[in-house]
Amino acid sequence: MDELTPALVLLAIGVLLVAGVRALARILSVAPPLTNVMPHAGGLPPLEHPVSRFHVRWYVVTMVFLAFDMEMIFMYPWTLVVAQMGPAAVVEMFGFLALLMAGVLYAWREGALRWT
Repeated sequence: MDELTPALVLLAIGVLLVAGVRALARILSVAPPLTNVMPHAGGLPPLEHPVSRFHVRWYVVTMVFLAFDMEMIFMYPWTLVVAQMGPAAVVEMFGFLALLMAGVLYAWREGALRWT
């Protein structure tokens, strides 16, 4: 228990600080909370409810984006060490890119990139 005491004290201080700041904000607030204000996009009235569901094709677009995002996350550190690692690093990166390309080709074949 002795090794957990500093972490528990830090957690308690964090919780007390957050609760204190929220209570202080509630006490010092001047205006009542806005409950009847509708969100807008560029000054236009909303066309749908702000918590409406997304179409399922947006999830597929998100997955394709995440695939390319992961590619960039792994390629940046690779560029820093490729000169030290040599040809093995180049082969590994092309294998990784081939795996990502296989996923993109599968998504393309299944129609994930077709919007209509």
